[in-house]
Amino acid sequence: MSSARNQPKQPKQPKRFWGRYSEPLSTNNLNEEEDDFPEFEPFEDDATPRGVAPSRGSLSVQNVDMLQQRNKPKHFTSEFDIENLVVRRGQEFMMQVTFNRPLADDDDFQVEFLIGSNPTASKGSLVVVTFGTRAAGPWAGQILENQGESVILGITPTANAIVGKFRTYVAIVGGGGMQRTKRDTSTDLYLLFNAWSAEDAVYLSNDLERLEYVLNDNGVIYQGSLGSVGNRSWVYGQFEKGVLDACIYILDASRMPINERGDVIKIVRKGSAMFNAQDDRGVLIGNWSDDYSMGRSPSSWTGSVRILLQYFNTGVPVSYAQCWVFAGVFNTFLRALGIPSRVVTTFNSAHDNTGNLKTDLIFKEDGTKDERNTRDSIWNYHCWNEVWIARQDLPAGFGGWQVVDATPQETSDGLFRCGPASVKAIKEGLLSHQYDAGFVFAEVNSDLVFHKRDRYGTLTTFRVETALIGLAIYTKALNGSGHVDVTGNYKYPEGSAQDNATMTQAEEYGSQRNHSEIPDSPLIVSVYAEPVLLGQDVSLQVNFTNRGQTARTIKAHLAGSIMFYTGVTSSRFKDHNFTVTVPAEQSESCDQVMGPGHVTRSWDQVMGPGHGTRSCDQFCAESITSNRRAIDSG
Repeated sequence: MSSARNQPKQPKQPKRFWGRYSEPLSTNNLNEEEDDFPEFEPFEDDATPRGVAPSRGSLSVQNVDMLQQRNKPKHFTSEFDIENLVVRRGQEFMMQVTFNRPLADDDDFQVEFLIGSNPTASKGSLVVVTFGTRAAGPWAGQILENQGESVILGITPTANAIVGKFRTYVAIVGGGGMQRTKRDTSTDLYLLFNAWSAEDAVYLSNDLERLEYVLNDNGVIYQGSLGSVGNRSWVYGQFEKGVLDACIYILDASRMPINERGDVIKIVRKGSAMFNAQDDRGVLIGNWSDDYSMGRSPSSWTGSVRILLQYFNTGVPVSYAQCWVFAGVFNTFLRALGIPSRVVTTFNSAHDNTGNLKTDLIFKEDGTKDERNTRDSIWNYHCWNEVWIARQDLPAGFGGWQVVDATPQETSDGLFRCGPASVKAIKEGLLSHQYDAGFVFAEVNSDLVFHKRDRYGTLTTFRVETALIGLAIYTKALNGSGHVDVTGNYKYPEGSAQDNATMTQAEEYGSQRNHSEIPDSPLIVSVYAEPVLLGQDVSLQVNFTNRGQTARTIKAHLAGSIMFYTGVTSSRFKDHNFTVTVPAEQSESCDQVMGPGHVTRSWDQVMGPGHGTRSCDQFCAESITSNRRAIDSG
């Protein structure tokens, strides 16, 4: 009696779907089925052979060589530490096929490229390349050299082809069917976006920019505050072993359909959602506390490779990240796939919870900040990414750099993600263009509005600052590690006619600015301090200027807090009430010592890296000046 194991293998039956049930979408690139096609596939019963078996003997394939040494330099992929050929779409690559005999005029063969499970030609996941008189199809094919038994083929993928890992077969046509080569992983092919092809949506014409934004595997990310800019080196490592597969795995984990992976807009939007684990078990878990006991401090990461490989090997989100980590690792993903990208840093970035162009800070009657009712915040700095895309879905002129942000702040279409938003549209205030232009516009243009909240919950606006948000936007320069100021790409000079027109335009698209009329105050309060180091006392000089005609007695409240770089208060270390009398049309100064020397937590944990020598004007006076409330009792 024979066992089931010894029974002959039954042929694989085609899947059938009846009624309204559709065929499942292919979402897996790396772990596809390996028995794609039978080695011999007969033509349908009602078809006739496309070729007659030659009398000199049947044709068969002896070897397939992907000619990596010839292809990679031309496609700028030599740096990839990977066993298979990596090429860019929209550009010809070569492969050598060796047959058992020289080709004859009546021989017929084709090369087939497959990606994902259940590939189909209609969705671009099955591509058949033909040659000679039968040459047709989306990918162009030609015989470049014929050297006896070996031929060198030239194959040009379309400039909008699916990006990912393809399987390669060579099929001999004739004798009533097709005889294919066996599955051979050494002939697998990685196809990437192509910034060198004018027909690709990511085409970038400048050689130096392609060298930096696609091929540079090291970078600099700027942090700190505008008065004390710091930076950290970051190893993107997009060419390191396993990284490209990890990036493809992220798309698989997102269940993004294979047939959509030729659309750069959909890929970067999916990526911005997948690099945070807020709602989809993505790559990184954000943590803005000072407790990193369940993972690693965001400040301890120096590059992307370890994070990506850990996620690839475990499928578990990696702990922990803050904005520069999200941006750095996302940048690796983008460059690995061939998308021109860079990390930018905005100083004084508004997290406008409502996207209404008003960053609302609410204070109690005694001048202390109302933490419970304040939802908006100001980040000393915030890092995001820019990608270069033609944006054929938008009107002319809105292509080029687009903002994408993986740091989870607000949801977009139900997921924590942001972009791609046209930088040009943001500058012009044209906020109707997708995606998330309004949110990014608020990050760099919000008005800072101070409200006093009485015991009944009524808000009274007492101060408005229009020039504090989006003070500067930096990215790495093309040469060296210095920065370049790209603020002018996002906004016109503050207060200029163009700036006013942009703000008016933004309001026409639904954004709301603050139009409160704040009367001129007869009292001006300013705070000055010298830079301080960790552990030192903070010495302040508080100046009161009375512009009125009579003397005034001022009851003042001075508060000092340690704040995260996101504007969230970590701990309060000073609350001090004092009184000062200021004669008419004169000024009085008071010296105060804040004394945070007892605070022992690392500034990297509290303020983020690059804050070691922050000026007190930026370190604590940001909270002091916003929390102070000078009360005129006279």
